[in-house]
Amino acid sequence: MYKVILVDDEADVREGVVREVEWEALGLELIGQAENGREALEMVESLQPDIVVTDIQMPFMNGLQFAEALRDQFPMIKIIIITGHDEFDYAQQAIKLHIDEFVLKPFSAKELINALLKIKEKIQQEIAHLENVQQLSEHYRNSIPVLKEKFLSSLISGGSRLSLNEVLDKAANYGMELGGNRFVAAVIRIDGHLIQEDDRVRPDRVRSVSLKYSEDQTLKHISLLNITVEIVERFGLGLVFMHHDQVVVLAVSDYSRETILVETIKVLEEVRHSVKKYLKFSVTIGIGAAVKDVTKISYSYKDAILALDYRLILGNNRLICIEDVEKRNMEKVRFDERRENALTRCLKVGTIQEMKETIHELFQGVEAGVSIKDYQVYSLEILTCILKAAKDLNLHIDVVLGEDFVPFTKINNFTTIEEAKIWFLEICFSVKNHIATNRQSTYMNIVERAKEYTKNHYHLGDISINKVCSHLHISTGYFSSIFKKETKMTFVNYLNHIRMEAGKALLRTTDLRALEIAEKVGYSDANYFTFSFRKKVGITPREYRKNFREGS
Repeated sequence: MYKVILVDDEADVREGVVREVEWEALGLELIGQAENGREALEMVESLQPDIVVTDIQMPFMNGLQFAEALRDQFPMIKIIIITGHDEFDYAQQAIKLHIDEFVLKPFSAKELINALLKIKEKIQQEIAHLENVQQLSEHYRNSIPVLKEKFLSSLISGGSRLSLNEVLDKAANYGMELGGNRFVAAVIRIDGHLIQEDDRVRPDRVRSVSLKYSEDQTLKHISLLNITVEIVERFGLGLVFMHHDQVVVLAVSDYSRETILVETIKVLEEVRHSVKKYLKFSVTIGIGAAVKDVTKISYSYKDAILALDYRLILGNNRLICIEDVEKRNMEKVRFDERRENALTRCLKVGTIQEMKETIHELFQGVEAGVSIKDYQVYSLEILTCILKAAKDLNLHIDVVLGEDFVPFTKINNFTTIEEAKIWFLEICFSVKNHIATNRQSTYMNIVERAKEYTKNHYHLGDISINKVCSHLHISTGYFSSIFKKETKMTFVNYLNHIRMEAGKALLRTTDLRALEIAEKVGYSDANYFTFSFRKKVGITPREYRKNFREGS
């Protein structure tokens, strides 16, 4: 059901439309009626309709002014304008506002129904376009090679913040298998052009060689990529892709650390020999350490890049394994940017369950093959991340964790990983609770400051949500959601409430005319003040004053 608001200052016109249109049969729901643009704009903010049907000629704010405000604030709402023969100039202006449909006065119920059905069909077409599975699937299929390479690049560079299950699911969507027990990253880099002895004394030849070298690189990389893909796929070693103008191999295996390294070296040696034999240039290949979890492949990639640096010592046209040049007896445990971001996000906005899962993931696999020193450094890095998040949000550590908080002693005294997980969870929950309390306090403070500003400035005709937000130095979207959450009403409704209460007080305590009272409470139009007063209170200002004095 699509929601509709009807705006017309003539009650009989509204009643006729309501009576003659079978809303439910059309798949529509009439959720509100307004007598002018100002009232309708307040209604739209709270009811969020899909369609607005509005007359042009109305008091206080005409249909075009209302439509212009709608286009500015709620561009997705469809607008049907009701216009008369003698309002052609208005109609021309309406065209500039991209009004969706026009109904010409005098109109029949059938004409309005036809306009409503056209709008409904337009909305359905827009939704169908967005939800067209076939179209999206085709676009997705065409984009898969690019998306796959981008995903793998993000994975090896450490930019992916996905959990293990999310990585595996995404890989499966791209038709890749990343479910092994061991992973190794290798980087293949084309060796640079060596300038001949006679080139060194001829700058013009150096320049021409450099240009040719630059022009050849694209072809060289494509050729290198193709030959690597062919060999790696033949052996079933894993995946091959381009990243930062270098060919990356991601080896995947269910076997042991030693086996995957042996297989990777064997396959990449064939790549190196084939490139030299068939492509007539040489490459140097850096091979990283084996890791157990694909979400840690960025460590292996960084090791492969580090291994390539040893070309300066060992020379080009060879394989260089990081474990050969930097002996590593134990697999390192590292608190990287991805883990830091995940923990920080959980502390600030995550659920309790997400926090438990994050802590569990942080310590998963730590107990296997990690030195006690590495484990202690890792624990301190986690603790530093938690304390930094608390500091960034102006929390006092002594208040949050207690004055007797001595983390270094505690970390040294842990006897099991489970003890560490429980301790970190307790700290995280304490920090998280204080963050939530502070946030709620901040929300309430913002709302109270907004209320105070409104009570002090409601009499100014130009006060608006934008002016309040400018005073508070926050965005309107953020403020609107906070204000509505805390007060259960929109800011516009609150402002009108303040003005009505002030108007009532002046009617009770002074002999000022309605025009004067309207100006004192922020209405530039006395008639609109009277209209709004009657709408909210049920009687006119004159009747309200009379009833109060007769009852006194």
